[in-house]
Amino acid sequence: MIRILDAGQVPLSEILARTQDSRNVTGIVAGIIDDVRWNGDAALRRYASRFDHAELTDLEVPAEELDGALAGLDPAFRAVLEEAAERIRAFHSKQVRNGFRLTEENGVILGQRVTPIEKVGLYIPGGTAPLVSTVLMNAIPAKVAGCREIVLVSPPSTDGDIHPAILAAARIAGVDRVFRCGGAQAIAALAYGTETVPAVDKITGPGNAFVAEAKRQVFGKVGIDMIAGPSEILVVADGGSDPRHVAADLLSQAEHDKNASAVLITDSPALAEAVNGELERQLPLLPRQEIAAASLAANGKIVLTADIAQAIGIANALAPEHLELCVEDPFRWLELVRNAGSVFLGRSTPEAVGDYFAGPNHTLPTGGSARFASPLSVDEFVKKSQFIYYPGPALAEAADKIAAFARQEALEAHARSVLSRFEEE
Repeated sequence: MIRILDAGQVPLSEILARTQDSRNVTGIVAGIIDDVRWNGDAALRRYASRFDHAELTDLEVPAEELDGALAGLDPAFRAVLEEAAERIRAFHSKQVRNGFRLTEENGVILGQRVTPIEKVGLYIPGGTAPLVSTVLMNAIPAKVAGCREIVLVSPPSTDGDIHPAILAAARIAGVDRVFRCGGAQAIAALAYGTETVPAVDKITGPGNAFVAEAKRQVFGKVGIDMIAGPSEILVVADGGSDPRHVAADLLSQAEHDKNASAVLITDSPALAEAVNGELERQLPLLPRQEIAAASLAANGKIVLTADIAQAIGIANALAPEHLELCVEDPFRWLELVRNAGSVFLGRSTPEAVGDYFAGPNHTLPTGGSARFASPLSVDEFVKKSQFIYYPGPALAEAADKIAAFARQEALEAHARSVLSRFEEE
C-alpha cells in the first residue's frame, strides 16, 4: 500500500523527504492582493463569483444570522461544541502572561507590559471540509488574550452562505464580525481593509497554498501566526500496538489533503506489514478515499528501525506537526522528544482527540517548522512592551559607561544625548 523503508539501508534524506505543493502561486497571489488593495469590495465580489461561484450582495454576515445558526444547531452537537469550547478556554487560560516590574536600589525601574493585539482576523477554511473546530481553536485564545475585535472570514458556498456550524461556533467562541470571503483575496482584505472588511493587526488560521502564500506576502503589513500546512502525522509504535488503530490514525491525516503526510516508524516488521494491510482494507471505507490515497502515494511511508530510541531520533529530525507515541510507558519516551507540534501519548490517545476536544490547540507548526515554532496560543494574540525609568542620580552614575558603549559604535550623538544632561550651560 505504501513504501516500507529500512532505516539501516536508506539514507536519512529519503526518510525526511516531504512532497510539497509544486504550484508556483506567487505571481497569482500578488495580483489578487493588489486587486483587493485597490478595488476593495468589488474585487471580493468578483473573486467570490469566479472561485466560489457565489453571487454576493452583502459581504458581512448579519448578527441575526449568527444567532439563527446557533439556535438552529442540533442540540446534541451544540452541547459538544460548548463543552469543547470550555476545555479549550480552560487550557488557554493557563497561558495568560502578566507583566513585571523590577525596582533597583538606586531608583531605576524596569519592566514589561503585556497587552492584547487590538484587532485580529481569523481565516477559517470552508469548501469540502468546513473546519468548525478551527473556529474555536483560533477565536478562543484571542478572546482569552483580550483582543478588542475578532473578525472571521470564510469562503461562501455557491448560494452565498457560510456553513451554519461555522457561524454557530463563531457565536460560541465570541467572534465579533463574520465575512463571506475566502482565499488569497480574504487575506488581502484583512491586511489592507476594504469598504466593508476592516483591516486587522494580525491574521491567524490555516488555508490552502494560495492562502499560505498570501499570508507570506502580507507579513510585515500585518502579523501572521505561521505558514501552515499540509497536515502531517508521525506515529511511533512498538510491536504491542494494534495495527487497526495505527492505520486509522494515519488515515485521519491523509484524508485532509493530497499533500498531507502520514508516516509510521516502528521497530516491529510484523506491525509494519499488518498496518500496510490495514491501510489497504480501511481506505475504501472512507468518503475521502481519493484524497487519502493520493496522500499516501505522495508522502506515506513506514520506516523500520532497530529500536524505539532510533525511532524517536528520526522523529526529532522530521519535527512533525502531530506525533503519536503508541508505545509502552510513553512518558518515558516523551523526555527524548525535542521537536514536535503536539505529542499524543499512549495507545488510547489518537490525534483526533486533540483536533476537537482535549483543549490544547490544534493549529500547529508543519513542514518541520516544529524545530523552531510553537502551537497557536494566547501568546500569538498579545504583544509585549518594555519600560525604563532612570532618576537623575542613577543616570549620572551610568552616563560614562553608556557614552563609552556609544563611542565604541561610532555613534557620538548617542553619547552626547546622555552626557549633555550633566554639562553646565
